Amino acid sequence: MKNQPLGGNEMPRFAGPGTFMRLPAQETAEGLDVAFIGIPMDIGASLRPGTRFGPRQIRAESTMIRPYNMWTRAAPFDSLQVADIGDVPINTFDLKDSVRRITAFYDEVLQHDVVPLTMGGDHTLSLPVLRAIAKKHGPVALIHVDAHADINEHMFDEEIAHGTPFRRAYEEGLIDAQNTFQIGLRGTGYGPDDFDTARNWGFTVIQAEELWYKSAAPLMEKIRQQIGDRPVYLTYDIDSLDPAFAPGTGTVEMGGLTTMQALEIVRGCRGLNLVGCDLVEVSPPYDPSGNTALIASNLLYEMLCVLPGVSYGR
Repeated sequence: MKNQPLGGNEMPRFAGPGTFMRLPAQETAEGLDVAFIGIPMDIGASLRPGTRFGPRQIRAESTMIRPYNMWTRAAPFDSLQVADIGDVPINTFDLKDSVRRITAFYDEVLQHDVVPLTMGGDHTLSLPVLRAIAKKHGPVALIHVDAHADINEHMFDEEIAHGTPFRRAYEEGLIDAQNTFQIGLRGTGYGPDDFDTARNWGFTVIQAEELWYKSAAPLMEKIRQQIGDRPVYLTYDIDSLDPAFAPGTGTVEMGGLTTMQALEIVRGCRGLNLVGCDLVEVSPPYDPSGNTALIASNLLYEMLCVLPGVSYGR
């Protein structure tokens, strides 16, 4: 019997367990195909804090999501065993120790044949997660949706922060540079070649302006064809969206993606060998409406819907 979210006709949506979609909670990933995990961290953020509250708010807003995807016809809970295994116990006073703790937590999770879906939390967390992912799967293809490249050499002389994870992942051989795609980059920089550094490593960089007034579906078709059956990790920074849609984040940039393009990007990952996903940089204090976390919860659900093994109705 597969776990099912608690329905709105069984328990009012404002009540019940505080898990993602009010799924059953588990202490470990044993027996699961997919594990939702929170990393409540903002000590790697460089401007506005608050992402430590992201996982809790994402879970709270996820109560509105129903189990079946009415457009794609995905039925993830009929196909996969899914549960929420809680939060990583980070050290809120020590970023480096938190990074070690995250990798150790995911090393334990990945002893099981499970796909982790992570709720953040600032973008620093992708590095320690990728360290664990690469131990199991080798260097992975990467789809990185973001307003920022996050390839800084240092931030205040620190090698690890939310602006550095993908430089470190490249240097450590955690990702396949020729199959790394950065989508939605935009805004101002420190020099005209800021985004070219990643291009010189072999990354494919698609700036936000290239998608203005366009569907993202053709782009995702090309990405799928190039990645093929390689293991792939999807990391989604909520600030990739224009702040008109998602103001609740730490480093907003105007001119971003729409929620429709976000759905096209995530749904466009169907057919890929996804081995992990994260949704990061939700900072609830900057969006009292809760809409940023609501969008984030829906994008996490959409990630669940495109994982290998999900069945689709007619």
